Amino acid sequence: MVSSIEKIKLIQDQFIRKDLPEFNTGDTVKMKLKVKEADKIRLHSFEGTVIRKTGGGLNATFTVRKVSFGEGVEKVFPMHSPVIDSLQITVKGKPNRAKLYYLRGRVGKGAKVKKSDEKPQPVAAAS
Repeated sequence: MVSSIEKIKLIQDQFIRKDLPEFNTGDTVKMKLKVKEADKIRLHSFEGTVIRKTGGGLNATFTVRKVSFGEGVEKVFPMHSPVIDSLQITVKGKPNRAKLYYLRGRVGKGAKVKKSDEKPQPVAAAS
């Protein structure tokens, strides 16, 4: 007999995305988001620094921060959301902390995260 926890895992495994690359806080990511306007779906780009990752499994989320026209913008995305069309790591960061909330109060060079020496790995296209 299958336990209820195993049933939940089986259902969740259907929705977990395996096409997204591994990224951490401090990385700069470029994302394409699906935006529905009337009867069309268009792709909207969003590029920023990952300042937080929380949760696990299907409940995992991450927060991306960018500065747009001098104003800081943060968006929280579910990791396995169908709204995310693609996600690319442009710069690997080397942060000193797990949560980078201190970037909110900084401007200019102070709002940068040190770059890591390693190159971001390209992700194979999903067929």
